[in-house]
Amino acid sequence: MTAPLRPAPSRRSTPEQCPPLESGDGLTSVEFERRYSLRPDIRRADLIEGVVYVASPMRHVQHGLPQRIISTWLGVYQAQHPEVDGGDGSTVRMDPDNEVQPDAFLRRRDGTSRETDDDYLEGAPELVVEISASSAGVDLGPKKRAYRRNGVQEYVVWQIYENRLDWFVLEDGDYVALAPDSDGVIESRVFPGLRLAVGALLERDLAAVLAEQNRKRSKRRA
Repeated sequence: MTAPLRPAPSRRSTPEQCPPLESGDGLTSVEFERRYSLRPDIRRADLIEGVVYVASPMRHVQHGLPQRIISTWLGVYQAQHPEVDGGDGSTVRMDPDNEVQPDAFLRRRDGTSRETDDDYLEGAPELVVEISASSAGVDLGPKKRAYRRNGVQEYVVWQIYENRLDWFVLEDGDYVALAPDSDGVIESRVFPGLRLAVGALLERDLAAVLAEQNRKRSKRRA
């Protein structure tokens, strides 16, 4: 059963007039949305297992550039598959204790998530990607558990400090890591033809990432 829709609160109040929204706060999703909507100075925050995590300002090399690479790769796939939708940083209401803004995601339009009347998403996208620098402990801890429990079929974590990519697939209620094939490529089990050249990604070589994606598509169409 999906949670009832909630109207988006007005953002007219100033931060001085608003209740605080700080990392570590324990809130319901309704109160989280109320406080978040009244704080235009906060650009990004997640509610994970009922706990608030307010993000630091986004750094370019550690986050902005990697997110652009991931978003472009997923966007190319989305352009080739009209049955697929996706986004970057959209608010996703997964359950009463988890309301997140994934760095990037793909979802089937007829899948397990839906657009609400107030233009958010409700339910779990099929594939989620997080760029993890200082947030690695959260992304691989409580956020990973929340995604698993809510049925996110594939969860990809790019650990920036370790320069490592983990691609998890949901099997029998738990996440199992996928390994690259002999060509260094991981292919999605949920989105056929979505392929990632892991080495090229870790080198931040967007052209090579897209060349691999398009090369395999061209072979299938030949």
